[in-house]
Amino acid sequence: MPIQIVRNDITKMEVDAIVNAANPTLMGGGGVDGAIHRAAGPGLLEECMHLGRCPEGEAKITGGHNLHCKYIIHTVGPIWEGGKYGEKETLESCYMRSLELAKEHGCETVAFPLISAGAYGYPRAEALRVAIDSVSRFLEDNDMTVYIVIFDRASFEIGEKLFRDIEEYIDDRYADEHAESRESRLLRSEMPRKNIFGSIMPTASADMAPAPKPAASSLDEAMKQLDESFSEMLLRKIDEEGMTDAQCYKKANIDRKLFSKIRSDKNYRPSKPTAIAFAIALELPLDETREMLEKAGFALSHASKFDIIIEYFIEHGNYNIFEINEALFAFDQSLLGA
Repeated sequence: MPIQIVRNDITKMEVDAIVNAANPTLMGGGGVDGAIHRAAGPGLLEECMHLGRCPEGEAKITGGHNLHCKYIIHTVGPIWEGGKYGEKETLESCYMRSLELAKEHGCETVAFPLISAGAYGYPRAEALRVAIDSVSRFLEDNDMTVYIVIFDRASFEIGEKLFRDIEEYIDDRYADEHAESRESRLLRSEMPRKNIFGSIMPTASADMAPAPKPAASSLDEAMKQLDESFSEMLLRKIDEEGMTDAQCYKKANIDRKLFSKIRSDKNYRPSKPTAIAFAIALELPLDETREMLEKAGFALSHASKFDIIIEYFIEHGNYNIFEINEALFAFDQSLLGA
């Protein structure tokens, strides 16, 4: 997927470019900066000595030295002073200038730390939001895979209210799922079922009149949709929403190459996170999301935290896939996308 939040040591990332949250001297320091300098070896410090200082919000590039990358991009984030001194704009510039440098040097994969969220004091949830928003804006017009690297669970947080709301939503649905008795399951299984047209299927009875036949046009349309594959349904929905392919796969956080495979193979079977990502991109309501998942051989269940979190965001009308991924990451679930 174009943007991935991962928990890792950034010095271990095997990418084209690793971004260093540097200080203005570029001579190394504490935190991520010190870790990158130590892992890269003395050659990095020697190269940085010839670059001079780097202003806040700007970026400079060096070789990767002993790291598993071609380049190290050094950017200087803002020190948090309450948010009233242009910190957000400066932090956005860090991401944009770093990405522009990566593009200039032909990088296809880039790993960022959470810039300014350590010793510089930028609130972590807000720092993550700036990172995601800045990177997603860049990726609207560029093809690149970008990793936001979180060192440990303690280094990550989403908004406290959102976390509590989702946690409560999960607890309620888990309770509903596990409190359901065998008798209630049996009763539910005996309830009138619906046919493919959404009408209730009556139980057999000798004195019951036959149900009216649907109109021919409705039948034809229903049969076509019944036989649709996931790929065919996806392409139909994109057309119905008036979206371009690129708008859809970018909004779904899906790589262009994967989308090309889906488009060219009518029988393509996506993973569950990929199928849901497209439903989110298309802003489908819950019933249509379930229908799209069924085409791929999946279903939503209240026995799964992942599924309940997806349901929470759809029911609340929030189709921002990056915010959904932040919540999924906070609850240690798989992320949406390829």
